Amino acid sequence: MKQHFPLKNVQLEKKIYRNRVLIAVGIVIFCFSILIARYIYLQIIRHQDFATASDNNRIRLQPTAPTRGYIYDRNGILLANNYPVFTATLSKADVDNIDDTVARLTPILNLSQDDLEKFDIRIKAAKKTERVAIKLNINEVEIARFSEAKYQFPGVQIETQMTRYYPYGELFAHVIGYVGRINDKELKSIDKELYAGTNLIGKSGVERHYEQLLHGVPGNDSVEADAHGNVLRHLGRKPPQQGDDLYLSIDYGLQVVASEQLAGRRGAIVAINPRTGEVLAMVSSPSFNPNLFVTGISSKDYSALRDNLDQPLYNRAVQGTYPPGSTIKPMEGLGALHYGIVDWGTAIHDPGYFQLPGDSHRFRDWKKTGHGVVNMNKAIQESCDTYFYIMSNQMGIERMNDWMRQFGFGAKTGLDLPSESSGIYPNPEWKMKAYKSKWLRGETISVSIGQGAFTATPVQLAMATAIVSNQGKHITPHVLYNVKGAKPYKIRNEPDGEVKFNGVPEDWIKMRDAMVGVINQGTGRGIRTNAYQIAGKTGTAQVKSIAQGKKYNEALLTQRQYDHGLFVGFAPAENPEIAIAVILENGRHGGAAAHIAKPVLDYWMIQRKSNPIQPTTQQISGGLMTAGMNPSQLPSGGRILEADPNAINPNSPTGRKRQQASAPVVSTPPPIADTDISD
Repeated sequence: MKQHFPLKNVQLEKKIYRNRVLIAVGIVIFCFSILIARYIYLQIIRHQDFATASDNNRIRLQPTAPTRGYIYDRNGILLANNYPVFTATLSKADVDNIDDTVARLTPILNLSQDDLEKFDIRIKAAKKTERVAIKLNINEVEIARFSEAKYQFPGVQIETQMTRYYPYGELFAHVIGYVGRINDKELKSIDKELYAGTNLIGKSGVERHYEQLLHGVPGNDSVEADAHGNVLRHLGRKPPQQGDDLYLSIDYGLQVVASEQLAGRRGAIVAINPRTGEVLAMVSSPSFNPNLFVTGISSKDYSALRDNLDQPLYNRAVQGTYPPGSTIKPMEGLGALHYGIVDWGTAIHDPGYFQLPGDSHRFRDWKKTGHGVVNMNKAIQESCDTYFYIMSNQMGIERMNDWMRQFGFGAKTGLDLPSESSGIYPNPEWKMKAYKSKWLRGETISVSIGQGAFTATPVQLAMATAIVSNQGKHITPHVLYNVKGAKPYKIRNEPDGEVKFNGVPEDWIKMRDAMVGVINQGTGRGIRTNAYQIAGKTGTAQVKSIAQGKKYNEALLTQRQYDHGLFVGFAPAENPEIAIAVILENGRHGGAAAHIAKPVLDYWMIQRKSNPIQPTTQQISGGLMTAGMNPSQLPSGGRILEADPNAINPNSPTGRKRQQASAPVVSTPPPIADTDISD
């Protein structure tokens, strides 16, 4: 049977073909439309965004740290300098595996555990485009090792960065303080934009208190970099704003002389201008080398300082609290005149002790046989304890407290240095709060001679002495003398208050004359001079309490149990230019402290005017790699001042170095002074 096939339908085939072509063309047009739309979106609508992203891969803004402001003494002697050192840095944007990179760098750069911990803090807080310091102040050997393996570490470079250097080391350590690497706690509180590219921040002293003035404002560099983070060219720069330069009221020569007097001893000296409050010298002994802290102190060095029984890191002048002893008698005597308890003619007979009515306890005078008939003038000159026992018993602790706080006791002075102690001026309210017990009458007697729970800092004693020399005008001590920077800075150099005194102006003059008598024929007569007139007051403060009925026997005590020696004074007496406070730990008596004060006063009154001590100029030392910079290329005229960070007087004939002394600060005095106290 024959099979039949239908005839070919040409029209239908053309129609199908045409439809397929149209569909294919439509698909092609649709796809091209998508491509064109995407192209328009990328090249026109998002052009700026992608162009910026592209530039960010190639062009970067690298923060540039500002130069820290310099610190000078009042005469323009450079005390804190900036030097370039070699620093290994890592670009966060160019290193994929930071942990692995740092691990491989550890043996090459000798990274310590402290270096690693500090880097970990900084890298977490850094921006993507920021370069972060791995290690500061690397040496030649480390640089050479890294250079050989540099190709293995894209994004890691050796750069030069500015760091701090203190040419006089421990001479100004407690005043200037030091800078150190920013730690985790500080990182949480600082303005990260302001500290971009910065590794250092003020840790103590002036460096810390005036951090905002010294730091400056960072800038940035616009650079073109390759895929490895290497800079190809610089495209532009916003310069950083340098920190302000600070001039301190400290006098270099006076600081040298004061430091020499305390060399090998424990103690503090504070000298101020009683008219302005400017601190002329501030020494705490023993001291330390602040350069050790700048790029990171080793654990060994820090342990040696921390565990030293003499506490070299402790600023005795500002933080040390001591029983002031008889140095406060002029202030208390003026209080008795203010309240009308006594006048200059009021006299007592001193048998060598005082007893409270109805109490068998004897409060002994430092002179066992007594001083005979004593009025106010003689009580000051011979430091008669019995006179002040009787006077304070009549005045009472409440009135004593109100009066003595006007001289700054029991409160911070307002000195522009951190960590100042307030000391203690004890009273019933304080004792109830501290010990939950009532005030005893005998405690008032102890407080009257600067014993018991009464403690003060050397800077408080210097300020109180300055107020006496000013006849009641109050000044606030400060170390800042002048600021040179972008904005004006107000420094107050005049009295800021006055003691409320009900006596007559002549009472201040008579108290001054009584203090002159201390030097001319009283307990401080060992430092009398004809060159100028000194008004002063010696003091002795117990370290170890002696029981009632027992005698003070120094032979049975250790050296650290000897009494402290204190001295306060001002000169010239009629028109004071300098007020001073000295604490000599375990110095036995106030006369020893007075002998320390005398050369300091002599320098300011005599030598400074004719032959001031000046620093020498030497080459830099102290273990800093200065990145190949010649001293003549450095700021401040290229003069590198005294290089030895341990020398305290580069001009002294012996050139001796300060030795570490011994004895911690006595911060807890015996409750009641019931032994002989010699001034």
